[in-house]
Amino acid sequence: MSIASGTRGRHLTRRLVQLYVGLTLYGISSALLVLAGLGLEPWGVLHQGLAERTGLTIGVVSIVVGAVVLLLWIPIRQRPGLGTVSNVFVIGLAMDGTLALVPEIHGLPARIALLALGIVLNGVATGLYIAARFGPGPRDGLMTGLHRLTGRSIRLTRTLIEIAVVTTGFLLGGSVGVGTVLYALSIGPLAQFFLRFFAVPEATADAAPEATAGAAPETAADAAPGATAVGAPDATPGPGAVDAAVAPASPEGAILRR
Repeated sequence: MSIASGTRGRHLTRRLVQLYVGLTLYGISSALLVLAGLGLEPWGVLHQGLAERTGLTIGVVSIVVGAVVLLLWIPIRQRPGLGTVSNVFVIGLAMDGTLALVPEIHGLPARIALLALGIVLNGVATGLYIAARFGPGPRDGLMTGLHRLTGRSIRLTRTLIEIAVVTTGFLLGGSVGVGTVLYALSIGPLAQFFLRFFAVPEATADAAPEATAGAAPETAADAAPGATAVGAPDATPGPGAVDAAVAPASPEGAILRR
């Protein structure tokens, strides 16, 4: 998906709102995990470790890392969408804004509650921005690009990347703990649930040009790695339709299988 190609079709306003609300909530949820102090999500561990070493804020580090990862898309021939570029900046800005406004939390019960809220809110945010269909974030695109180049499974590629990211972040001083484990176990089911909840119906008009060009609409089974398949037109997606609208080898599918 190119940056321009996602900005067409029905429900555009809703999709744009979902994209930017989702990315903002993602940054807020990541900040809540930092405030809880019980362990961060894998890339958050790296961001925090780099922030400790460089003196930059964790939000700025997130932006810099996102931009560097996006540059790695060039040799692996991944194509960014509007959501990809927005992901780089919005999440980091929302993180820093939240950390500047929310006071430090004391007491284990309050920190556990903050951890739970952060993980659930992260699932909501993931469902929102994926359902908007404006392209994957830089990190997920890197994962599927490497999957395509190496022939290794999405699961193995993601696991190896996240092990490397967590290990590096931990050695740099990032926070690994029970929150890291809980996040890894829960984000997949949460994102899948909220993707179904926030799914934007596909329109017949959007699929018609592909059909008239002599090609059948793409399905999840036929989608190329890294591409998001088109669901059944004219229907408000139910659970099965939403699952079919996410290609198994796509960044979105990879997130849902965490």
